[in-house]
Amino acid sequence: MQTEIKKVQLVEVGPRDGLQNDPTILDPDARIEFITRLVDAGIRRIEAVSFVNDKRVPAMAGAEAVMAGVPRGRGVSYIGLALNPRGFERAVLAGVDEVNYVVCASDTFNQRNQGAPRADTLASMHDIARRARDAKLPCSLSIATAFGCPFEGEVDVAIIRDIARQANDAGIMELGLADTIGVASPFDVKLRVAAAREAAPGVTIRCHFHNTRNTGIANAYAAIEAGVAVLDASTAGIGGCPFAPKATGNIGSEDLLYMLHRMGIETGVDLPKLITVAKWLEGTLGHATSAQVSRAGLFPVAA
Repeated sequence: MQTEIKKVQLVEVGPRDGLQNDPTILDPDARIEFITRLVDAGIRRIEAVSFVNDKRVPAMAGAEAVMAGVPRGRGVSYIGLALNPRGFERAVLAGVDEVNYVVCASDTFNQRNQGAPRADTLASMHDIARRARDAKLPCSLSIATAFGCPFEGEVDVAIIRDIARQANDAGIMELGLADTIGVASPFDVKLRVAAAREAAPGVTIRCHFHNTRNTGIANAYAAIEAGVAVLDASTAGIGGCPFAPKATGNIGSEDLLYMLHRMGIETGVDLPKLITVAKWLEGTLGHATSAQVSRAGLFPVAA
């Protein structure tokens, strides 16, 4: 079936969501090099840093140093994750181009991930959105565990609808549906995209998939069929969540791009260059990674 989507924006989340749970902790200089290589490969939207407590997520320490060293003036938008007003203040001072805020659909997961009930975090979203407007900074919202929770199980789609409605009311510019633990199916994707779009008709929908149960690429395809044109992925398929037991990596950026390019969908990314970045990253981390295209290579092979 021919999709109507002709262009997809890749949001590269490797430097933040990818590295946050990796056993190898990279210092700010190595993370700057990673980001620079991504920019050289043509990626223009990067989740670069997280403004969280260094003791809770040691891999994200030095966010300000990373932002001070990333390449500028090349049309790249750098996203910083902020989970509270203090994180937002740090993000603004560090010079991010966008702020991403997170609310977990599961109350239990929200308590473990952010130390507060979902209702409190959702209420704070309105304050963060207002601060972002005052700072003239685009603000997006990610709904974590939008497809399922490791502690509560199934997540009612009505919760997604309610969060999306509030995001729309708050003036959030983009809403991310995140399969934090990799439990979604293509049917789930279409159902939740439709629910979010109905509740937040003026907000761009973005999707974020993990490949824990090997459905990540199928879910990305389902999102495209549902009209989603912004997808998260992580180079080499690295990633996971420190607060989600057994959650493995994101879908690999090179795997997603291979599918998109074979479908005739434009991304603006140089896939051979990104494969080189994936191989560099695997060597830098010192362990095998999960994405497949960087191993199998492209098809057809150039003569």
